[in-house]
Amino acid sequence: MSEHPVPGDHARELVRGAVDYHVHIAPDFVERRISDIALARRCRETGLAGFGLKSHYTSTAERAQVVAEAVPGVTVLGSITLNRSVGGLNPLAVEIAAREGARIVWFPTVSSVNEQHEVLQADPNGKVPVWVRFELSLREAGLACEPVPVVDEEGALLPEARAVLEVIARHDLVLCTGHLSRDEIFTLVDAAVEAGVRQIVVTHPEFPSQDVSPADQVALAERGALMERCFTTTYTGKAPWERFFEATRAVGPERTVWATDLGQRFNPPVEDGLALMAERFLAAGFGEDEVRTMAVTNTRRVAGR
Repeated sequence: MSEHPVPGDHARELVRGAVDYHVHIAPDFVERRISDIALARRCRETGLAGFGLKSHYTSTAERAQVVAEAVPGVTVLGSITLNRSVGGLNPLAVEIAAREGARIVWFPTVSSVNEQHEVLQADPNGKVPVWVRFELSLREAGLACEPVPVVDEEGALLPEARAVLEVIARHDLVLCTGHLSRDEIFTLVDAAVEAGVRQIVVTHPEFPSQDVSPADQVALAERGALMERCFTTTYTGKAPWERFFEATRAVGPERTVWATDLGQRFNPPVEDGLALMAERFLAAGFGEDEVRTMAVTNTRRVAGR
């Protein structure tokens, strides 16, 4: 693994009690940097309250409960991502996940219409993201991996998406917008508010496939959504840190929530991500109270803690 920066004690203390609700760790469809039980132990050692298990391909609701029991005192959140592997916009799958204790529902990510160019234009022999290579392998195996649309040709939200929102609202789950496009995000957020969904997170709006401007983020925040800042988006060069800072200043720390999106073998340890973000934001002029709001208060809000 490559050498990475190590956060200082002050930054670790500032993010103490945070719940990093968006991580990709083992077991998973590719090799990851750390396993779920090992991360739970590292959270306990470094002062983090816990994390959320995100899988692009399966529900993690049952797994989260097993990990939480194996490492008492650590919050472990289960989730489901509405990609083709769980039936897409499948309200039954969401209902089952909710009854099994899941906390978070991500709308399509790797199966989103918005991301299909990544797969369709990929060079099978070239350097591609790990999830793209996995999607290509599924297609080579003859498995159906059609994209999962959330809106119709006129841009209206599909009935099955509304059915999912009803389940999310009934169980008071957290809605994360996944890898949808800018217009799809607005359509989904408006429908979620109408459906009575109380917790909405716009997934990494600076990520290239989302590319939501600061002004649009303000409009979404005014609807009640939190704007997610993911450490990997900037650390891997997909967006500059200054864009994070600009958007955060625009919407305000009270409407900004941090996550790391870590777990890749080539990136820093998962348990370091939030503290490394804290150091970056402090250096950019954000106050300690603002950092704790984004790193701790709002992540615990997402976690229901």
